[in-house]
Amino acid sequence: MLNNIGLPGLILLVIVVLVLFGRGKIASLMGEVGKGITAFKRGVKDSTEETERALDEPRDVTPQPQERRQSDMDAAPAKDADHNKA
Repeated sequence: MLNNIGLPGLILLVIVVLVLFGRGKIASLMGEVGKGITAFKRGVKDSTEETERALDEPRDVTPQPQERRQSDMDAAPAKDADHNKA
């Protein structure tokens, strides 16, 4: 359906839109669309820069000693006591 519009159809469509909405309304709408596109591009750029900074920063990847939980400490002597009885 839309693949047969052609240049005359597009011109007619633009004229109808101008008549219905007026030049001022379309200009303000296009301004808002432009602001939205600019904000989107800025967000993508900021996200890319943040990702690059995170990748460039050195990180400490040495394993940290794990803390033993109290439940693990309580269970460990009981196992040793059973082993000593046998």
